[in-house]
Amino acid sequence: MNTNEYLTAIEKFISGMYVIPDTLAPASTEAMEDLCYVLKIGKIDFIAYDNEASEHMGLFRSYCFYDCGGSSDGDYITRRLITPDDNIAVYKIIHRDGTDEWTELDRGRIEVFISLLSTFNARGRLLKLTHRLTFFDSELDMYNLRQFMKTVRVLCKAERIDEFTAVYFNLKRFSIVNQQIGRENGTRVMKKFIGMIDELLDHENEFVCRIGGDNFIIILADEKLESVLKLLSGVGITIDDNKSERIFISATVGVYVIPDMDSFVLPTDIMDRVSMAFHIAKLTQDVVFFDDALLTSSKRHNDITASFPKALADEEFLVYYQPKVSLDGRNIAGAEALSRWYHNGRLISPADFIPVLEQGRDICKLDFYVLDKVCRDIRRWLDTGRNVVRISVNLSRRHLSDMDLLDRIVKIIDKHKVPHELIEIELTETTTDVEFKDLKRTISGLQQTGISTSVDDFGIGYSSLNLIKELPWNVLKLDKSLLPDKNNNNDEQKGIMFKYIVAMAQEMGLECIAEGVETKEHVDLLTSNSCKLAQGYYFDKPLPVEEFETRLDANYIYDI
Repeated sequence: MNTNEYLTAIEKFISGMYVIPDTLAPASTEAMEDLCYVLKIGKIDFIAYDNEASEHMGLFRSYCFYDCGGSSDGDYITRRLITPDDNIAVYKIIHRDGTDEWTELDRGRIEVFISLLSTFNARGRLLKLTHRLTFFDSELDMYNLRQFMKTVRVLCKAERIDEFTAVYFNLKRFSIVNQQIGRENGTRVMKKFIGMIDELLDHENEFVCRIGGDNFIIILADEKLESVLKLLSGVGITIDDNKSERIFISATVGVYVIPDMDSFVLPTDIMDRVSMAFHIAKLTQDVVFFDDALLTSSKRHNDITASFPKALADEEFLVYYQPKVSLDGRNIAGAEALSRWYHNGRLISPADFIPVLEQGRDICKLDFYVLDKVCRDIRRWLDTGRNVVRISVNLSRRHLSDMDLLDRIVKIIDKHKVPHELIEIELTETTTDVEFKDLKRTISGLQQTGISTSVDDFGIGYSSLNLIKELPWNVLKLDKSLLPDKNNNNDEQKGIMFKYIVAMAQEMGLECIAEGVETKEHVDLLTSNSCKLAQGYYFDKPLPVEEFETRLDANYIYDI
């Protein structure tokens, strides 16, 4: 064997192996053929055992790395190696027919070759392990977000992305499921649910991938969307195949039907847009499709979020007061403080900025700001000898997890030396057991300090009756949905509900006020059922502080 030929072949082989990724050892590359020709090799067999026990039992996997079709049954060399993970690898190098016998030098070079094969074999396993760690979620043994982005890039490059849809979903209330049945059973249920989705996909370019926790994303062909959405709308999953008990699993879903290539494309755009639809779905409804209106809404959301800190510091937020009217005396018996944002020369509706601020903690900053403004106004009214009524201030449910909430409220009120009985805190109904416990702690604490509390929007939450039974409220504020609407034909039923809710509140010693009063018919309903207080556009819209003060100073009497 010519030494130069050997060195050239071995160099070519090494170079060739390093440019072919994810390969144990290429069976038919030119580099392999050249080196085997020089080394007079006819065939290379590889046998793998998982461990020594498998070897003793004859349980193996075999591969043929190379076969020139002319291997003899004669001379061969074997090498048995144990890998770092205790696998056993056996290489069998068989002499090629029609060639000179191997010399000791040949055998030494073949040993070097076997070492190279073993090295590259280990490299192949490492590449596969790296691939798995990179693109797989180990807990659920499924693809992760990187696989989604990789697939999207491939489809974009192939100009096929417009045939596909991205679906971002979250399993609803899954933390509660874990609490109820345990995390191990919860993971089992999650795997079953994801498996049902997976069965609908073809796995060539369609995958369900885990983002993290109970959040997932799917890339799928457009025609599969309907069946996947149907499954995501809800299905019962058994914890154990031997048990009939089922856990109902459903999802909040954002969908992006990817348009023609002319419109775009970057993989990050797809992720951004399906994420946008998903986050809107979490706030509004079960399924949201991305469209241009969402893009506009997202820009407005970002503008509001970015502008808020400076706007608050510059006191751009104004407090308006909507009177609460006594139906007996037709005078102002109280008022609700409502925020308005005067920004760049115009008033921004609270319907535009409150939902945005509610998505984060900014709403808490605004609430405390409004409370401080109200206390300043009340202090000024007291100092100037004005007529003063109790003012209610709304607090978001976002506050409820704040263990220092009561101290913060009292600190603001006391800073302005405002009597506690002149402040009322309005809180909306809760939706979870955790919130209910936080709410109970807050309401009880406020009662002990002499600050009134009211349950806002009563009648639209799932736990309304339990809410007033368990908590020491002062005021029940009836939601306008309980008032008759001439556009609906259920006025009679609403009237009956209204009657019994007011009677119940009075029996429990609660002050009762109806909000959203807009017509004479509404006023008559309140009067006939002895509901003494009303708030709504029939009497007054929310007023700037100067106009409200004018009403107070004049002891304004409303025409009912």
